Amino acid sequence: MASALAAKMGFNSLMRKQARNFNVRICTMESDMEFSCEVKWKGKDLFDLVCRTLGLRETWFFGLRYDIKDTVAWLKMEKKVLDQEVPKEEPITLHFLAKFYPENAEEELVQDITQHLFFLQVKKKILEEEIHCPPEASVLLASYAVHAKYGDYDPSVHNPGFLAEEDLLPKRVINLYQMTAEMWEERITACYAEHRGRTRDEAEMEYLKIAQDLDMYGVNYFLIRNKKGTDLLLGVDALGLHIYEPDNRLTPKCSFPWNEIRNISYSDKEFTIKPLDKKTNVFKFNSSRLRVNKLVILGYLCIGNHDLFMRRRRVDSLEVQQMKAQAREERARKQVERQRLQREKQLREEAERARDELERRLMQLQDEAHMANEALLRSEQTADLLAEKAQIAEEEAKLLAQKAAEAETEMQRIKVTAIRGQEERRLMEQKMLEAEMLALKMAEESERRAKEAEQLKQDLQEAKESERRAKHKLLEITKCCIWLYGSVPGPPCPSIFSRENLSFDFKDTDMKRLSMEIEKEKVEYMEKSKHLQEQLNELKTEIESLKLKERETPLDIIHNKNTEQGTSKHSNFKKVLLQGNNFVCILCRLHQ
Repeated sequence: MASALAAKMGFNSLMRKQARNFNVRICTMESDMEFSCEVKWKGKDLFDLVCRTLGLRETWFFGLRYDIKDTVAWLKMEKKVLDQEVPKEEPITLHFLAKFYPENAEEELVQDITQHLFFLQVKKKILEEEIHCPPEASVLLASYAVHAKYGDYDPSVHNPGFLAEEDLLPKRVINLYQMTAEMWEERITACYAEHRGRTRDEAEMEYLKIAQDLDMYGVNYFLIRNKKGTDLLLGVDALGLHIYEPDNRLTPKCSFPWNEIRNISYSDKEFTIKPLDKKTNVFKFNSSRLRVNKLVILGYLCIGNHDLFMRRRRVDSLEVQQMKAQAREERARKQVERQRLQREKQLREEAERARDELERRLMQLQDEAHMANEALLRSEQTADLLAEKAQIAEEEAKLLAQKAAEAETEMQRIKVTAIRGQEERRLMEQKMLEAEMLALKMAEESERRAKEAEQLKQDLQEAKESERRAKHKLLEITKCCIWLYGSVPGPPCPSIFSRENLSFDFKDTDMKRLSMEIEKEKVEYMEKSKHLQEQLNELKTEIESLKLKERETPLDIIHNKNTEQGTSKHSNFKKVLLQGNNFVCILCRLHQ
């Protein structure tokens, strides 16, 4: 029983000990962290732990925010964490964010970590369109964001498409133009290339210097109503309070700078702004949600911004002066280190360039030496070739001299040949004329012979007729002789010694001899005509190459045409002769 009681007491003690701690997850813009916190810790204890972990000393800009229903709230420093309206599920999720924004980031942000956290938060708000950013400013801010991530632009490393997976522009800007991702990347890269030489911290600071001039930078908006029930927006930032129309968050209708506000108060749903000038009307508005009023006032948005506004206009505290001095020393040290690294980089680049130049020069000298060796080898080969060519040239000179002599002889021969050719052509022309004359004479002789043959044929016919009559007469004479010497009486025999009858007394052998002579002369004439025609053709072939076509007369053309058709004077004569012979034969037959 005692042991059971002791075990129960130990278990209760363990439960109480475990219940004294709770887990918290802190989400920063860069990473998440988890802490085990004691139940008695206040908001300041947890906040200080987070700041020490991050190495952050400029704590007045930041806070721990948590989500509650339809709005957000900031963790109060003086109250216990668990006594506030934080989520009850463990680990309790809190967001470490910038609560107040500086007027001038370059002057107020001292630590690099502070600057980096602001850069990440402002960049996220611009991309999520919580801060309106014009397209041209979006491209420039994107180029600084790329520089902060990738360093100096290097064309050999940053190839086209290296920003394809990066989220750099608000969706509104991308949808506003008919531009491809490649076109946007080209424009961002063109700006990015101009930022050469800047460090990551300098690129982030340039980003913040551009972003702090945007109209919605550092402004927290709350929905309110005036006395007339008109919906308005209350904007709280580092410079003061601003009243906006719900559809225009860029241009405020009126503003109350912190140095002109005497007092801010609220009661239940009513919120009152009292200007420093008592003659100015008091501005009152209300909100249907009490939580908004507490957030504006008790959430330190107004109080905190007002305190920072007044703090900037006073001399910095010793802590801030010490931080700025350390920051200046750190920046100076980094500057010296950067300059040293820059010099080393420059010297290394110069050494690399000198090495590359020496290597290039060495390679050039090696190439020149190689080329010189090749040139020497080629020159030796060329010398040998030239010697051979010289020898060949001498031989060719001798051959050329010999050929020149032969050419001279050939020229003389050609000249003589040309002269002979002219004489031969003249002789050929003369021979052609003589041949034509001979052909004409032969044609005339042929015609004469044909006439003689015709005449002989006629004489032959007459001789045959005379022979027939002579035979008849002879028969009659024979009959008379028989009558004279015989006893048979008869009529007296006519005289047979007439000259007419005796003149036609021819023999058959004479007629045959005459016919053979005529045929022989005819064959000789045909052979002479054939030989003459061959000679004419040969002459024509020899002089054809020397003929000038353009100088041909119409008669020459007709002659050539007749020659091609086979029509000539002899052929016409043969036709006439053939027709004459046929005619004679027909007459002889008719005469018989």
